[in-house]
Amino acid sequence: MPVNGPNASRRSYGPWLVGLGAALWGTESAWRIPLNQLFDASVIVFWEHLLIVLMFLPFLISRRREIRTIDGRTWGYLVFSGFAGSAVGTIFFTLALKNGNPTVVNVILNIQPLISTAGAVLLFGDRLTPRFFLYAAIAIVAGIFLSVEHPASIGESFEKAGLNLGTGYALICALFWGLSTVAGRGVMTGMSLRLAASLRVVVGLICMTAILAAENKLHGASLWPATAQAHLGTAIVALILLASISGGIPLLIYFEGLRLTRASTAGYFEMMQTLAAVCITWGFFHATLQTHQVVAGLVLMAAVAMVQKAQAKVEET
Repeated sequence: MPVNGPNASRRSYGPWLVGLGAALWGTESAWRIPLNQLFDASVIVFWEHLLIVLMFLPFLISRRREIRTIDGRTWGYLVFSGFAGSAVGTIFFTLALKNGNPTVVNVILNIQPLISTAGAVLLFGDRLTPRFFLYAAIAIVAGIFLSVEHPASIGESFEKAGLNLGTGYALICALFWGLSTVAGRGVMTGMSLRLAASLRVVVGLICMTAILAAENKLHGASLWPATAQAHLGTAIVALILLASISGGIPLLIYFEGLRLTRASTAGYFEMMQTLAAVCITWGFFHATLQTHQVVAGLVLMAAVAMVQKAQAKVEET
């Protein structure tokens, strides 16, 4: 018998909200790449967090009483998620875009589900499907071919093969974001989604302030350098768009969609982030891929999708 009514309607558009939120996240390269020419990576992430916190103030104020009910374990997950995912991971993503092929960077980040799946096994005792190792191995091999411009030269040297610093930064970013996803799962069991999203950004802002203080960048010359002053309009508009269109707004849309969507289904719609990012980096910034990189990227995404599908069956069992 078909399911009718408002609940069925919400379930039908839930995955599309996940896809829309992910696609908006994928637009961040459009603003982050130009900002890399004006600011240091850590300064970009600091301004991004500050603006998102200002956007989320209404949620924080309306749910301030709920903060007192958060237990220590949930706070631990939240602090790690804000530090690893919101702050440090985003710094490495910004550096990866600056030092590597932005299209390669955005595609290779699809290995995050492998990291979060393995992390959930260690932290929450989740079961791994035996096929996880097969698909993970395929994804890793595909990631290697995606990362190099000249596969035939891998045996000679990484430099000749075309590996660069951007790939390394992207892999570190994937590690931090993947582990942050696992911690975020622990956070969601202890508080509402909107409060969790807001506090995660607040923790990220605190971490970024500490990082800038350690780097001696909490002063005008670093926070707003001469390059940014010379392109004042571009800097302000790009920061606002990064924090809103690619930051706070997709965060709310994504979590609302996730609330109405099975995790296994959401995984496929999250790939809209890669599609949007590739359209921008390849279409507007002309960060092209060679034929073998396109094939490797498709194999990587397919392998990760198979991991998610296989793990979903284990979870249902």
